[in-house]
Amino acid sequence: QVQLVESGGGLVQPGGSLRLSCVASGKIVRVNDIAWYRQAPGEQRELVATISRGGSTNHADSVKGRFTISRDNAKNTGYLQMNSLKPEDTAVYYCNSRVVLFTLATDDYWGQGTQVTVSS
Repeated sequence: QVQLVESGGGLVQPGGSLRLSCVASGKIVRVNDIAWYRQAPGEQRELVATISRGGSTNHADSVKGRFTISRDNAKNTGYLQMNSLKPEDTAVYYCNSRVVLFTLATDDYWGQGTQVTVSS
């Protein structure tokens, strides 16, 4: 069984910063790609950023220059550093990880989500 646990969300003023974390635990051999998604009320879930195991990253145009995805392979942890936050960044943020299990099967897992609210 694999669990992804996100943390770091909260209420922040416009222009502020937050750092989200996503820790994978369980019968894991390796965590491959990690992605962060977000979903605002009434909106579809959108991809925010991705990072490969080797560290190659991609960021959505809406967050480029403000958000940075990173990871620590030794800790099976992904991060999303969010700076210069705007009210339109308000959403539930979800972590998604592609995981290689002890059985050597590969599967995708989702975290439970963490709320980010940007408001004065």
